[in-house]
Amino acid sequence: MHAPPIDLSTTNPLGDVEAGGAAYEHLAGGDPPHPGDSNVYARLWNPTVARFEAAVAELEGGAAGVAFASGMAAMSATLLAMTADGRNHVVAVRPLYGGTDHLLATGLLGTTITYADPDAIGAAITPQTGLVVVETPANPTLELLDLRAVAAAAGEVPVLVDNTFATPVLQRPLALGARIVLHSATKFLGGHGDALGGVVVTDEATAGRIRPVRAITGGVLSPFTAYLLHRGLPTMPIRVRAQQESARIIAGQLAGHPAIRRVFHPSLEECDPLGLVGPGRQMAGPGSLLAFELVDGYEAAAAVAKRVRLITHAVSLGGVDSLIQHPAGLTHRPVAAEAKPNAGVLRLSVGLESPGDLLADLDQALA
Repeated sequence: MHAPPIDLSTTNPLGDVEAGGAAYEHLAGGDPPHPGDSNVYARLWNPTVARFEAAVAELEGGAAGVAFASGMAAMSATLLAMTADGRNHVVAVRPLYGGTDHLLATGLLGTTITYADPDAIGAAITPQTGLVVVETPANPTLELLDLRAVAAAAGEVPVLVDNTFATPVLQRPLALGARIVLHSATKFLGGHGDALGGVVVTDEATAGRIRPVRAITGGVLSPFTAYLLHRGLPTMPIRVRAQQESARIIAGQLAGHPAIRRVFHPSLEECDPLGLVGPGRQMAGPGSLLAFELVDGYEAAAAVAKRVRLITHAVSLGGVDSLIQHPAGLTHRPVAAEAKPNAGVLRLSVGLESPGDLLADLDQALA
């Protein structure tokens, strides 16, 4: 087929009661449909959603994908699934996306949390640890973690990597020892700022633990949204590489600007102290997210965010249009004070506009 179909049906015809009951049990229990099964009900399984899941799993080199209504729904369901056996302790490395950090810190899902430095992951693990959570490049200041080292330190404890910033175009955590990869599919996977979703990729056994949580809690991705997200995948490599080159140019130019104290982008030597970025390394390239800290702190950052014209002042990232936001005041607002980004920092998601035009916009906003 040239364009995949969309199956919008919420319910599906059943055979006899026994066959319908067996199909329901398979799907609600975490299995894909067995041969001859009805699809039963869209909260349990949908072919359009499954097609998107399979595509992302193939890109990440995993056996199975499980898609959700948002990235935070994906994170929540995964935390519940991986701590359901009583091992409810989670080790995490900051910085993380503000929503993830807040979810872990509140213990809302019955988890306890230890935030550890990268070299202290092993020491933080206890017999009750069910999951290690990391993000690299990290939101919002692009810190990089050596995923092989993280996996080695975690030992038998599964590692979840938020790969939203890098995408499978630039980084494949499963090949580096992670058990679970998570994406806010709203970002680069969809790429156009018009579809909200999340997805995790893992082995089939772990997916079988996560699917029943999705079925019970109901955070399922809608078929039409799955279609839009799937439609974004073929252009993702082209988008990511073009945006990355623009970000490299912008980071280099901003690094010498008198109003800016520091630029955060993995293309800059000081931002990649472990040498993780480059052909044949952990990351194939530095990506298209960057951050910068203003010399004059919060007031200057707020002024720049207000003054941009071509760049949109808005949360989110990974779309075709460039977005700038103030992490400490927005996405990381609920994060504990000791982990909150510096108030002078702005995060820029570079889109597909001309880098010259973006620099001109930044120059006038910084002036």
